[in-house]
Amino acid sequence: MWMLLVLLYGLFKGAREIAKKKAMAKNTVMEVLVVYTLLSFLFVVPQAPKAMGIEPHFFIIIAIKSFCIFLAWIFSFRSLKHLPVSLYGILGLSRVIFGTSFGVFLLGEVLSIYQIFGLITVCTGLLLLKFKPPFLKKLFSIEENAIISPVEQTQQKFPTSFYVFLAFISCFLNSCSGFLDKILMKDLTSSQLQFWYMLFLVSYYLIYVLVTHEKIRLNVFKNGYVWALAVMFVIADKALFIANGMADSRITVMTLIKQSVCIVTIVGGKFIFKEKNTAYRFFCAAIIIFGIVLGVIK
Repeated sequence: MWMLLVLLYGLFKGAREIAKKKAMAKNTVMEVLVVYTLLSFLFVVPQAPKAMGIEPHFFIIIAIKSFCIFLAWIFSFRSLKHLPVSLYGILGLSRVIFGTSFGVFLLGEVLSIYQIFGLITVCTGLLLLKFKPPFLKKLFSIEENAIISPVEQTQQKFPTSFYVFLAFISCFLNSCSGFLDKILMKDLTSSQLQFWYMLFLVSYYLIYVLVTHEKIRLNVFKNGYVWALAVMFVIADKALFIANGMADSRITVMTLIKQSVCIVTIVGGKFIFKEKNTAYRFFCAAIIIFGIVLGVIK
């Protein structure tokens, strides 16, 4: 059951990346981010009565988790705005390295032989995405300059490599958050964690807007993709928190299953955003998914 819940989270997360890209075509990064977070919090407010009664020291851990996500979302939204959604989705697979490291070195989880081979396979897929052998370039007719068009390059404030770096930092922070989820869900309910985590997150973004004098136009509330983001986020996080609360769930396996996000983003990149080189990305994703399957074999 916990594996199915994590798979649901991964598929919804992939759909969210597509919705984010579409939402930011109509509004600025911070407009989408702030209102999406606010709406998500309003959706979890009914859980408030079930969220009371936690011990004070848990608030510190929840505040740290929320701050990790606060930074991670700023970095991820800015990178996604300037990168193809299919490429961004595969870059997100680097979380498997961070998540596995946290599970093994901090939680003392032991990798089975299948999980070791699965991790090696996933890393191979990631490396092939970055370092393309000549014979694969020829086989898939890869266009080296197709990642970002010349017009988009001139519109960017920073080079593409900068946004790739932001995506990796976001992945690390998200992995830190996932590690804290596993710790918190040993003592909290999913309603307690989701309510207080979202309350802290909204507070951080409101402080950010006040300090930076960021303008938030009201037309963002008419952006249907922002509403879709909030609904998918609340459902996906609820599923993930419940999975973390199950005694037999393991962060190393959960991290592998979450990488199902890349399939959704590649399909979306191909058919919604008409991105190029998606055949090669499907090839890399197939290797990664094979690694995930190996990782969940008992």
